[in-house]
Amino acid sequence: MKALVYEGPRQVAVKDVPDARVEEPTDVLVKITSTNICGSDLHMYEGRTDLEEGRVLGHENLGEVIEVGPAVTRVRVGDRVCVPFNVACGFCKNCERGFTGACLTVNPGFAGGAYGFADMGPYSGGQAELLRVPFGDFNCLRLPPDAREREDDYVMLADIWPTGHHATQLAGMEPGDSVVIYGAGPVGLMAAYSATLFGASKVMVVDRQPDRLRLVDKIGAIPVDDSAGDAVEQVLDLTGGEGADRGCECVGWQAHDPSGTEHPNATMNNLVASVRATGGIGVVGVFVPEDPGSPDALGREGQVAFDLGVFFQKGLRMGSGQAHVKRYNRQLRDLIAADRAKPSFLVSHHVDLDDAPEAYRHFDDRDDGWTKVVLRP
Repeated sequence: MKALVYEGPRQVAVKDVPDARVEEPTDVLVKITSTNICGSDLHMYEGRTDLEEGRVLGHENLGEVIEVGPAVTRVRVGDRVCVPFNVACGFCKNCERGFTGACLTVNPGFAGGAYGFADMGPYSGGQAELLRVPFGDFNCLRLPPDAREREDDYVMLADIWPTGHHATQLAGMEPGDSVVIYGAGPVGLMAAYSATLFGASKVMVVDRQPDRLRLVDKIGAIPVDDSAGDAVEQVLDLTGGEGADRGCECVGWQAHDPSGTEHPNATMNNLVASVRATGGIGVVGVFVPEDPGSPDALGREGQVAFDLGVFFQKGLRMGSGQAHVKRYNRQLRDLIAADRAKPSFLVSHHVDLDDAPEAYRHFDDRDDGWTKVVLRP
């Protein structure tokens, strides 16, 4: 089968690799029809992780079931399914409590597994023609009859919409709350979309990319351009000096200031300053245990200089970590099916798998208009 393979920093190539296949009785084999490039793929693409060369990338996957293992009882050949980026067993202590992003079974010695991702187990990604889905009955989300026509909407259930929604839930958002989101990439936009959809009174999104700020405005949120002035001061002005009730971190450790200088702690400390006393913060931007390539000494050790004193003084609460996609994907799917939600608004490009290396370059360069790329194997 054809697959997109990591070959080193900023080097990916489409190659012929052995076909994915059913290996265990609980496996499901999916023919991939849509698979997205994610912002977290760029961390690996840029060589800022320890992803080994030869790995197939891709963790935002949707397609048609073409084979099932003998122990699979619910999913059937012909089903169209969206696959959470989390690989989860469904029966460990964490999975039973709904924490499928921290499964204790699928990646021994580490809480959580994922497709085509550094340190998240041996699972090949779905930027390929075929994908093996372990524990298929648990991990496959079956889609409604309109899935083929609305594929751009449903593929967002694999990661970015549940992840953006997770940020608002970690922050403790309730109807009527004001929310500030740092980062207008796909996850930040999905956090803003969820906050608006689930009743926030005011949603502010901080970024500096004009194309992404235009999308912020398109969904009824308030764009905050941090290249035009201090972001914290703008948020305080928009909230009568109090700060937002809730804040979401959707950038991660490779945050940059408007001049392009990297500051791993920038968004975290800006959130502490932007959220009112006793408010909540949800962190879903990726932070890593170590980053040898960081220009920041603390960053190389996986640490940030965090304003803990202000955080403590304000009585803030914070939740963090990868989204437990299965906690949210059914209800979000049903919002799409009922025409209450259309997360495909952020899709900017459809690209053949053969052209994926060029698409990665455009996305990594933050070229204008390259907001969300859907690959079509």
